[in-house]
Amino acid sequence: MQAINTNQAPPAIGPYSQAVLSNGVLYISGQLGIDPVSGNMAEGFEEQANRVFANLKAILEAAGMSFRNVVKASVFLLDMNNFAALNEIYARNFSSPFPAREAVQVARLPKDGEVEISLIAMRES
Repeated sequence: MQAINTNQAPPAIGPYSQAVLSNGVLYISGQLGIDPVSGNMAEGFEEQANRVFANLKAILEAAGMSFRNVVKASVFLLDMNNFAALNEIYARNFSSPFPAREAVQVARLPKDGEVEISLIAMRES
C-alpha cells in the first residue's frame, strides 16, 4: 500500500491519507471544498462542489490518473436540494461511461462543509 499525497489538495484533517494506492486501485478519502492554499472552506454549495472536484483532480493526477480512471464515487450532501446542482458540476468533470455512484444526505460534514466526495479509481490495464 502506498500513500498518495499532494500539496495541490488540502492535507488530511485527521489520521488518514489523502489517498492510498493498492494493487492498481486508488482509494481517495472524502474531499471537502477546502482551498489547499488558504485552508478556507469555499463559500456556498457550488463553489464548494467545484473546489471538491479540483481537489479530487489534483489527487488523481498525483497518482498518475484522471477522472477517466474513476469507477466509483460516493457523494455526501448536507442538503439533497443541491442534488441537481451537483449533477451539473459532476457531468462537467466525468464523461460516459460514468462511474457507479451513490448520493446521500447527511446530518453534518466535517468543517461544516456542504458536500464531500470520495472516489475509487483503477489504473488502466
